Amino acid sequence: MVHIPSDFEAPVVPELGEFERELDLAILAVLPDGCKVNAIAVHGASHWALSHRIDTSLPDGTQQMYFLKVLTGKLGQEMAQGEYEGNKAIHAVIPRNVPRPVAHGTYTKNSDRHFFLSTFHEMEDEMPPAQQFVSVVAELHQKSVSPTGKFGFHVTTHAGNYPLQNSWCDSWEEFFVRQLKTEIIWERGVQGQNDEMDELYEAMFKNVIPRLLRPLQTGGRSIKPSLVHGDLWHGNVGVDMTSDEPILYDPCATYAHNEYDMTSWRAARYRTNRHHQTAYHKFVEISQPVEDCDDRNALYALRNNITVSAQWPANKSTRQLHVSLMIDLEPKVLIE
Repeated sequence: MVHIPSDFEAPVVPELGEFERELDLAILAVLPDGCKVNAIAVHGASHWALSHRIDTSLPDGTQQMYFLKVLTGKLGQEMAQGEYEGNKAIHAVIPRNVPRPVAHGTYTKNSDRHFFLSTFHEMEDEMPPAQQFVSVVAELHQKSVSPTGKFGFHVTTHAGNYPLQNSWCDSWEEFFVRQLKTEIIWERGVQGQNDEMDELYEAMFKNVIPRLLRPLQTGGRSIKPSLVHGDLWHGNVGVDMTSDEPILYDPCATYAHNEYDMTSWRAARYRTNRHHQTAYHKFVEISQPVEDCDDRNALYALRNNITVSAQWPANKSTRQLHVSLMIDLEPKVLIE
């Protein structure tokens, strides 16, 4: 059963604003020549963006819908670019299962407003069957190839509105540690400093992370940098109403350890769970050492809990979840 903590606050979905009642020239410029805009409607909102559906008619009479996300400020500009490039990379590997990205850019009428534009899919608000869903995720991981052979991505992508440290890196452990340290600082700034947590974090960096991640690339072992969606919770997955195919959207793309995409397949607040992990590993073998798989997943889930705690200041319960994960992990992974 999915458990949604009572202290999570849903964003308010506003009416169309003055900048959305008519499409900006920068958006019109990237639509097909001769395209006629029939309607614009608010489609949803997050705490940092507003989304729209655009209904159009193409010159040959074909009806085409587009998804428009509008963001503001320098951060919004970076988020629009990151979402475009992430979708572009994923769409190149699994085109049936990701909306086709069209463009990103800046409004001509207001240089502080930025957009991401893609094709629109009518979707059922439900998870696809587990086997079908994980087969798509596995295909993404197996068919993708890092352009540098390293972990990272060529632009900054974002977990919600927080930037991923995507500089290319040979070591997965180094990549993970770099990101986790910045997110701990962020979460501490939002939720406050805590002595117990600082001690646990010290143990994570000194003992737990080296014990769980270093063996992936030592002792003759190696892992492939796979293109991951990066935020595969149920709010970023749907079922296409026409094709019945799983649709993945709103990624935080990077080239990472493939098991990292299961970061949200553990917590009770999500509709994904360990059953999905088991189903996934029927398509993709567990990384060596196999016996560390569940502890690695707990470590990746720790990072997910930290970012959720930071993004919702009123949410106090998720912080306790990542404290519990650290307490559970520490005695299990003492360096030999």
